[in-house]
Amino acid sequence: MKKILPLIALILVATSISAQEINWITLEKAVELQKKNPKKIMIDAYTNWCGPCKMLDKNTFQNKDVAAYVNKYYYAVKFNAEGNETINFKGNTFTNPGYNPANKNRRNSQHQLSAYFSVRSYPTILILDEQAEFLTPVIGYKTPQQLELYLKLFKEDKHVDMKTQQDFTAYSNAFKPEFSN
Repeated sequence: MKKILPLIALILVATSISAQEINWITLEKAVELQKKNPKKIMIDAYTNWCGPCKMLDKNTFQNKDVAAYVNKYYYAVKFNAEGNETINFKGNTFTNPGYNPANKNRRNSQHQLSAYFSVRSYPTILILDEQAEFLTPVIGYKTPQQLELYLKLFKEDKHVDMKTQQDFTAYSNAFKPEFSN
């Protein structure tokens, strides 16, 4: 038994090192952290009833390459777009006055922050710059490699030079994904 315990401890340590998760924080905390260490913000706008949102969580956000990249270059915010939390952002307080607790896991009313960012479908990943200014929505389920394209596009500020859909298409066609699927 004494010989087995160190082996079990070693296996647990190795497993925890290889299993990496995204460090989700609140929007308020992300904006606060930006003041000391500027990074873009990635907001996962999801709902409890959304199947593709659950797939994004399981297949994409739990991917070790996605988690490592997001943790290194972004502040990650998980936001229930039909939830009832109070969020302070840009001097405004956002709530969900129409929230119905009986519909917690079904369609509910839209949170005011969702309306502020014009979120119309789920999942939607919102990208904010280093000053918490809205850049773009990334709408719908994305595989790790599909999300990699957007994460790197905005992290490297390549979006700044893109003026047309053709510019994005050229970038997308030339992109060589490195994340595992």
